[in-house]
Amino acid sequence: MNKNGILLALVSVGLAAGLAAYTKQRRCPQGEAKLLRGAEVAKEIREDIKKEVEELKATKGITPGLVTILIGQNPASESYVRAKSKTAEELGYFSIQDNQPDDISEADLLALVDKYNNMPEIHGILVQLPLPKHINEEKVLLAILPQKDVDGFHPTNVGKLLIGNANFLPCTPYGVQELLVRSGTPLKGAEVVVVGRSNIVGKPIAAMLMQKCAAGNATVTVCHTATKDVTFHTKRADVLIVAAGVAEYIKGDMVKPGAVVIDVGVNEVGKTAAGKRKLKGDVAFEECAKVASAITPVPGGVGPMTITMLMKNTLKAAKMANGIDV
Repeated sequence: MNKNGILLALVSVGLAAGLAAYTKQRRCPQGEAKLLRGAEVAKEIREDIKKEVEELKATKGITPGLVTILIGQNPASESYVRAKSKTAEELGYFSIQDNQPDDISEADLLALVDKYNNMPEIHGILVQLPLPKHINEEKVLLAILPQKDVDGFHPTNVGKLLIGNANFLPCTPYGVQELLVRSGTPLKGAEVVVVGRSNIVGKPIAAMLMQKCAAGNATVTVCHTATKDVTFHTKRADVLIVAAGVAEYIKGDMVKPGAVVIDVGVNEVGKTAAGKRKLKGDVAFEECAKVASAITPVPGGVGPMTITMLMKNTLKAAKMANGIDV
């Protein structure tokens, strides 16, 4: 065999081996999908935050301050707010949990927000949603100073996000993005499909991943209730982010082999014999794990990231308030 023949044979063998490895990876048999555990990533980020807070206190005398305002006695909201306050205290923050009755007037709530707007030791203000029906949520969110809006919901912060100059990224989308980056998921040029167009998750994560930056540069499609053929779009997604608010909406046959699947949904589907909540995501986990290369579990996936990114935003707010580069 001449040199050209040998070369051709080697190339053929290499291509065949490469194709076999690629096919094996894309098939992703049951149990092979990597679990993207947000709890583990969140722990790493919190450790970094804690070190930075200790350094800020020691060198600058600055303690990040966060207030969480809770209206009424919604059990889920109470649990979530307690977790936020506990995390803030563990990280060394100055933390206030301000609980108010569900019959507080809109005027009194706005006055409370204004009080914290004017407290220099408070760098972040979070009003836990949803609010009682007699209170206009939009008016309350607008009342929070943009520089203290660590939830990233003020129109000023939403606009800055859209043009690629965000001060604060909304916490859940921020957690999703961080999870993708830290897991080594390629985003540049990737086909990303977002299912759901809420102001809290769908719209912001789409805007974030399309930005011209290292943590973006993706080609993003958003599916919603008026999308004619959701499966057509989800089947071509390299990264599928689901925030539809419907338990197990995405089935295995809707996922592209080898895709990375991020399940943002948390749906209560009943109680255990012990009375604990049974939770399911927006993705049929067992089906999709057979097809995907990586997938987030529910619980323990995106959820733990949300509170951690809130803490990261609050730390950034404290630095900005004191003229420290971020």
